Amino acid sequence: MAPRAKTFLLCHGAWSGGWAWKKMHPLMAQAGHRLLAPTYTGLGERAHLANPTIDLDTHIQDILNVIAFEDLSDIVLLGHSYGGMVATGVADRARERVTQLIYLDAFVPRDGQSLFDLNEGGREPMRRPASSGDGYRIPPNPPPPDTSPADLDWLNARRVPMPIKCLETRLRLELASRRCRAATSTARAFRPAMCSGSLPSARRARRAGAMSSSTPATRRM
Repeated sequence: MAPRAKTFLLCHGAWSGGWAWKKMHPLMAQAGHRLLAPTYTGLGERAHLANPTIDLDTHIQDILNVIAFEDLSDIVLLGHSYGGMVATGVADRARERVTQLIYLDAFVPRDGQSLFDLNEGGREPMRRPASSGDGYRIPPNPPPPDTSPADLDWLNARRVPMPIKCLETRLRLELASRRCRAATSTARAFRPAMCSGSLPSARRARRAGAMSSSTPATRRM
C-alpha cells in the first residue's frame, strides 16, 4: 500500500527563505507529498519589507496566515534551525491543524525562551555587527563548511541580513504544558545552507518532552 500523501509546511532558518528548499519540491512531489515553503517577512523575496519591528512573533504569524489562507489541515510542520522557534509557536497556536511536528537540525525552545537563550555564545557576536550596521539586522554568517561548492555562489547571492529581534524575542506559548508529537531528523542528500550555531542537544530536548526521536540534532542556525 502506498503511503498516504501528506502536506509539509516549512518554517525555514535564519537569513534564508523558501527559495533555499527548491531542490526538495520535486523530491517531495515524486513521493506523493506536498511541500509549502513560505518566506518570512523581511527575508528572501520579501526583503523589501524589512523593518526594525520584525520579531519572532511576526514570523509565527506569517506561517499562521499561510495555514489560514491556504485552508491547511492535517499538517506536518517542519522547523529547520531558527525555524524550530517559529514552528513551536505555530504548533501551539494552530494545534488543531498540526498533526506532526518535525525539528530538523533545529532549536527546540521552552516557554519563555529566546533563541539567544539557547545560544548564549552567539548573543554578543551577533549584536556587534547589527549595531555597527543598520542597527537592527545581523549580516549573514558564512554557509556551513560542508556546503556544496556548486551551491555557494547561489546561496550567498540570496541570503540577506536577519532582524535581530527575531533572535531576542522570548517565545510565549498559550499551552506551555502541551507535548507535541514530534520527530527529528537530519538531511544528508540536501541540507539548505544556513549558518553554524549552537543548538540545544536532542538529548536535552527529549528530556524536556519536546522530541521523540533518537536522531541527534546537529549544529546549525
